[in-house]
Amino acid sequence: MEAIVKTDFNFPGQNGHYVGKVRDVYSIGDDYLVMVVSDRISAFDVVLPKGIPFKGQVLNQIAAKFLDATADILPNWKIAVPDPMVTIGHKCEPFKVEMVIRGYLSGHAWREYKAGKRTICGVEMPDGMVENQKFPEPIITPTTKAAEGHDEDISKDEIIAQGIVSKEDYEQLEAYTKAIFKRGTEMAAGMGLILVDTKYEFGKKDGKIYLMDEIHTPDSSRYFYAEGYEDRLAKGEKQKQLSKEFVREWLMANGFQGQEGQTVPEMTDDIVNGITDRYIELYENITGEKFIKAESGDILSRIENNVKECLLSLA
Repeated sequence: MEAIVKTDFNFPGQNGHYVGKVRDVYSIGDDYLVMVVSDRISAFDVVLPKGIPFKGQVLNQIAAKFLDATADILPNWKIAVPDPMVTIGHKCEPFKVEMVIRGYLSGHAWREYKAGKRTICGVEMPDGMVENQKFPEPIITPTTKAAEGHDEDISKDEIIAQGIVSKEDYEQLEAYTKAIFKRGTEMAAGMGLILVDTKYEFGKKDGKIYLMDEIHTPDSSRYFYAEGYEDRLAKGEKQKQLSKEFVREWLMANGFQGQEGQTVPEMTDDIVNGITDRYIELYENITGEKFIKAESGDILSRIENNVKECLLSLA
């Protein structure tokens, strides 16, 4: 099985190419973006040395499903999915914040809470909570969108005061974030899952706000299995998760947390194939659909031909 970790296309009308941790984004004129979701995998802000076959397809197809399922709430950037690993969409001017929303006290919020903090991103958290407990209401904890390095926590007041986003736009982003999270929560519940926390990115085109990038994938969201949640919470046990947390746990167990001087443990074929299997399991649990592996011959030629054909139809 071939993993696609690098692309270098030259599509008709292409005038820019950005390589992210996982996605390769090609600008086509002023109107379109071609987003190729590679098989690269990152953890602790580090891209790991080996790709994970079919991971790009998993993420791209989950995101497409949830973009379609929330299109009645606000417009989104997606125009077409011409290939299992590719989405073509509107080019928007991105807001320089990520809207993180948390329904439960987990992950980064729990680490801050455990350290004694009761405010995160300007939002008060109640006293007396335990890890993975549900908040009375979901809280929004935005971060700056860093071009390099780590995103940083920031409050609504700081975002508005620094002119990163206008007050009017920010309040609209908050309303959209809550509505999309509510929809994602309802869809997850239908699959026996709890949507714990997630992040959204937004942009503007022609004065209108669009939802961008991926949503509700295991790379951008944390899910718990609903069955046994209350029991595990009462006993102070770890929740059964559906996210890429298992990759971070494997790295930590092998002495790697992305810190200087640390080395990524060897990614054997067994490890890589095991991660592929977990991503397929994630797909099937989140969508309720059987995962169908795309043709895995010359994947790069397949992508190039599919994208060119789609761009021709948009011209």
